[in-house]
Amino acid sequence: MSEYREILEQVRDGALSVEKALLLIKKKPFEDIGYAKVDHHRSVRQGAPEVIFGAGKEASQIAGIVDSMKKNGQKTILITRLSPKKAKKVAKRHELTYHEQARIGIVGKIPEPSGIGKIVVATGGTSDIPVAEEAALTAEVHGNEVVRLYDVGVAGLHRLLSHLDEIMNASVIIAIAGMEGALASVIGGLADCPVIAVPTSVGYGASMHGVSALLSMLNSCASGVSVVNIDNGFGAGYLANMINHVKRTSDDVSL
Repeated sequence: MSEYREILEQVRDGALSVEKALLLIKKKPFEDIGYAKVDHHRSVRQGAPEVIFGAGKEASQIAGIVDSMKKNGQKTILITRLSPKKAKKVAKRHELTYHEQARIGIVGKIPEPSGIGKIVVATGGTSDIPVAEEAALTAEVHGNEVVRLYDVGVAGLHRLLSHLDEIMNASVIIAIAGMEGALASVIGGLADCPVIAVPTSVGYGASMHGVSALLSMLNSCASGVSVVNIDNGFGAGYLANMINHVKRTSDDVSL
């Protein structure tokens, strides 16, 4: 998005002709590299560039998609669900920072925060941290300041209540929990901002690999709680980013 904004600003300032600007914007919106059609205009449509889903792809395919993105000016590239084995292979072709717990690879630097506030990522237990880190890193890669509150579940409610300042000053909160998934309802009853609930597959047999937490979160009595899929830290982090940039986007449009 910043690349096209810069082009338009240059036209406004007389530094670039309309014809040349049109030529730059007319670049092919995607590149067909055989095994993938890399969407280079996604940041224009959605405000955030395409993300690579690493599961099911070969390391050579991931590296090839990264090649295409870098060639078209994408400075920071997020790769989710990336195994350690694939990460090592991709790192041979690109400078990659790998976060094994979150199964996330990042090519390029994490940008400075540009959101309107802070995103709080809270977990019920330590076992939920891998999903939480996927959410937190996704939000950071998209330009958000993230506050991590880990192991603050309802089994020891005083742990959560000791962080009321962070909760009440958040722009968005991501509540991540397995077992019965009660954390989202408790936070939803404390916060005046949107709460994104993420059920995890953590728990004993009757948790049904996260289905129990999912149903609990969907039936939350707290207003303002929305729910993403089981273990979907990326989806929560991306949605939180969109919410945290809404005012900035509307301000840009009003210009």
